[in-house]
Amino acid sequence: MKQDSIGSLNELEENLSNPTSGVVETLGRLDSDVLILGVGGKMGPSLSRMVRRGMDQAGVNRRVIGVSRFSSDKTRQQLEHWGIETIVCDLLNQNEVASLPEISHVIYMAGFKFGSSANPAMTWAMNCHTPALVSERFRNSRLVAFSSGNVYGLVNATTDGSVETDAPSPVGEYAITILGRERIFEYFSRRFQIPMALLRLNYATELRYGVLVDLARQIHQGKVIDLSMGYVNVIWQADANANAIQMLEQVSTPPEVINIAGSQILKVRDTCEQLAECMGKSVRFSGHEATDALLSNAGKCISSFGNPQHESDLMIRWTANWVLQGGEHSSKPTHFSNREGKF
Repeated sequence: MKQDSIGSLNELEENLSNPTSGVVETLGRLDSDVLILGVGGKMGPSLSRMVRRGMDQAGVNRRVIGVSRFSSDKTRQQLEHWGIETIVCDLLNQNEVASLPEISHVIYMAGFKFGSSANPAMTWAMNCHTPALVSERFRNSRLVAFSSGNVYGLVNATTDGSVETDAPSPVGEYAITILGRERIFEYFSRRFQIPMALLRLNYATELRYGVLVDLARQIHQGKVIDLSMGYVNVIWQADANANAIQMLEQVSTPPEVINIAGSQILKVRDTCEQLAECMGKSVRFSGHEATDALLSNAGKCISSFGNPQHESDLMIRWTANWVLQGGEHSSKPTHFSNREGKF
């Protein structure tokens, strides 16, 4: 039985980085250190710490190395406190990428999303050029790269969501560049026979950031909830981290493609009403649910790794309690309700 609430940042960080038995088994079988590119983002710190904790529990003495520009020295210090080595590197700089150590297992988390509409050139450079530099440098490695469910576009909300064999139909420049990232990785995977996996994530959430946080904060502030994007996928970040790490053993040439998403499709209206009840608040809505939404089918991932350990009711309850008690938040909304793909 999982706890009803998470009361501190330390508890949250412990939860997000707690390795599953599958993660420990995977890391125990790996034959090298693990390099994580773009470790300074929202998911990187908890994922890298899960790798570190998983290796320790597996009894293997290997390094976990996190690479980022590290605009926040606090993040770098925290990672090193957790036993993760750090390297400062601009992944758009070919010489700096070339100087990175030779590591057999690489997790790629770098990307540019928020602000992409205002800076499309950077969006293309970061999301498409960087994968080429990384593929050239790590042509002798196994590479797991994060992608996004945004490559699919909107699907009928009465379905179970897009599956990996569906044709991409990205909406907006960000989603187009994410498909570009996949194509660049696929090209180099075929050219150099690099075993890869592409992880189409949709959407990771924790207590400081995510769709549920957006909704809970709006309810808490008495704001009206727009229902136009009426359905959504969410997966607890720890579950997404675990799936990503386990994919290090499921790479292939051409790349293995897999959706990482929650096991349920949530109706935004019902989710808001549940959040409001947990917080003792009322909720108001505007508009009506469109017949389509950005939804991913996690069936393939569940077949490989089992159901996520954190179900929607638990995530909703934790989020409501966290917002109600004034817990820390990132101040970066997901804009998940944007139907034009502008971020």
